[in-house]
Amino acid sequence: MTTIECFFDCSSPWTYLGFDSLIKLADELGETITWKPIMVGGVFNTINPTVYASRQQPVPQKASYMRKDLQDWARHCDVEINWPKVFPVNSVKAMRGCVWLLPQGKMVPFARAVFESYWRDGNDISQDGHLAPILDRLGIDRDAFFTAIGQQEIKDALRANTDEVMARGGFGSPTIFVNGDDMYFGNDRMPLIRDAILRARAA
Repeated sequence: MTTIECFFDCSSPWTYLGFDSLIKLADELGETITWKPIMVGGVFNTINPTVYASRQQPVPQKASYMRKDLQDWARHCDVEINWPKVFPVNSVKAMRGCVWLLPQGKMVPFARAVFESYWRDGNDISQDGHLAPILDRLGIDRDAFFTAIGQQEIKDALRANTDEVMARGGFGSPTIFVNGDDMYFGNDRMPLIRDAILRARAA
């Protein structure tokens, strides 16, 4: 069995594009994914501050193409992306929620709903009022959720994942590892990940 680890943050549009693509790839090949929620802002703050510089002084041509590229990928992946009014967004509550829901087997539908709420519907996912309807739809107890994401062990686990991806060479979201040390970054790396899995099997 090949190991696939995915470090991700729901505040990234490229991660939204890659999320279901990776799931489909893993399902097709009969593999499982180890999900590791992170705070990508913590990564940028620590080792990749050029992201902030590019936002403050964007190259107009590059920014225009990035929006086109995003929509091209959205069509290719059959998802809808509408640039939200609040960007960047503080995703800490959602990502702590992913940590808490992971052992309960509810993380994937929750993360998918958060992606859609933010990147499709434009909701500010930093606000409890936009997370609560997601919880209701998925049958997740609101009180238990909001209590859990305030617990130190959940905060520490999210921080540990963030520290781990940086220690292993990651610099953004999504960062995917095949068999421990073979790293891939971005939603467009699925063909390469497929090849890596098939090579590992052949070996």
